[in-house]
Amino acid sequence: MRAVGGLLIGLAGLAVASEAGAGAWNLPKGQGQAIVKYEDMRADQQFGSGGRTDLPAERVDRAASLFVEYGVSDRLTLQFKGDWQSGRDDYADYEGRGPLEIGARWQAYRDDANVVAVYAGYAQGGAGRNAGYAQPGAGDSDWEARLLAGRAIDGSGAKWMPQRSFVEAQVARRWRQGLPDEVRLDVTAGAHVSENWMVMAQGFGGAVDGDGARWLSVELSVVRDLGPWSLQAGWRQAVAGRETPVAGGPVVGVWRRF
Repeated sequence: MRAVGGLLIGLAGLAVASEAGAGAWNLPKGQGQAIVKYEDMRADQQFGSGGRTDLPAERVDRAASLFVEYGVSDRLTLQFKGDWQSGRDDYADYEGRGPLEIGARWQAYRDDANVVAVYAGYAQGGAGRNAGYAQPGAGDSDWEARLLAGRAIDGSGAKWMPQRSFVEAQVARRWRQGLPDEVRLDVTAGAHVSENWMVMAQGFGGAVDGDGARWLSVELSVVRDLGPWSLQAGWRQAVAGRETPVAGGPVVGVWRRF
């Protein structure tokens, strides 16, 4: 169970950039956004209680994900998440659909610079195969509550600052049926270095209740705007944890606003 459950660790967080630059900002009524991402994470070591240790074999985790959000009103945005996962290590060889999640984000507060939002979502377990067995947790129901807060920074009056930038933090509690509950923390900082280019630095952390896994990954990426489309390319790397692989690899994404 430890080896199989670890296959899902790299999928812990998904930070989303919208018109203002981060997930805490809701979309205007009648507008939407779709983001397709592909991740290819590999590791030959893991974080253990005594530090890094070598894995018996290389570990590979791949995921192609879809995130869609749509503004029902200026304060209410609906969200959908889904992915297709595959992975292998010395214990397991897995491929199949990951959890499907649907939820809603409510804009609790917003002014010219600051924003606070709350999110509630429900996820249904995946339906893939692992060495002939159903995916662990398949059919289980997960519930999530998330608090999001962000601040936009206008640097147009200073020559040394980016034109626009933002910082955002999200903290979540996830209740998982059939598996231990967990807490997650995602932090994002982004800067529009020109009209069509943005750079982002992100951190994804989490912990399973009790003596379960811990993880912290960082990601650096660049985003190129092309009208209603955007292209993203970056690298994600695990930097700390417990009972989790020291995984790293490329992340590419395509965004489409509608």
